[in-house]
Amino acid sequence: MTTLDVLFTAVGVIAAASAVLSVTTRHVVHAALWLVVTLGTLAGCYLVLGAELIALVQVLIYVGAVVVLVLFALMLTRAPVGPSAEHDTGPVQRVAAAVVAAGTTALLAGVLLAALGGRTVQIHGGSTTELATQLFGRWVWPFELLSVLLLVSLVAALAISRLRADPDSEVRS
Repeated sequence: MTTLDVLFTAVGVIAAASAVLSVTTRHVVHAALWLVVTLGTLAGCYLVLGAELIALVQVLIYVGAVVVLVLFALMLTRAPVGPSAEHDTGPVQRVAAAVVAAGTTALLAGVLLAALGGRTVQIHGGSTTELATQLFGRWVWPFELLSVLLLVSLVAALAISRLRADPDSEVRS
């Protein structure tokens, strides 16, 4: 076992633990911050694997843009900072979610093990120049549409935060 294997394992364990914390915490803001840790350590995994460009894209797009958008939307929509009884799930739903997650993991692991059969997959990629040509030539429109989608969701979050609730429109029991 090499130093890179140990480093990859350590960063992977941190990524998995922070991912679990991001979906199990009862604080919405804490969940977003654990998501930052998860995505940052995933970029670290890419660095250990030698994919520096993918690590940079991971940090710029996911950590830098998506998480900031999530935090901004949380602030604008006045989401509860602490635990909220309205948004809490019962133990039955938590157990059901854990069973579905374990089943999905087992299914994915079974498919990957059957497909690969313990073999190592060699990926023959091109240079960064070829990747840039593909991204900014052929695939430029999906990236532009994604940026427009993020901008529209940011503007929508701002518009929703400016709305005032009409007291007559509330449903009373």
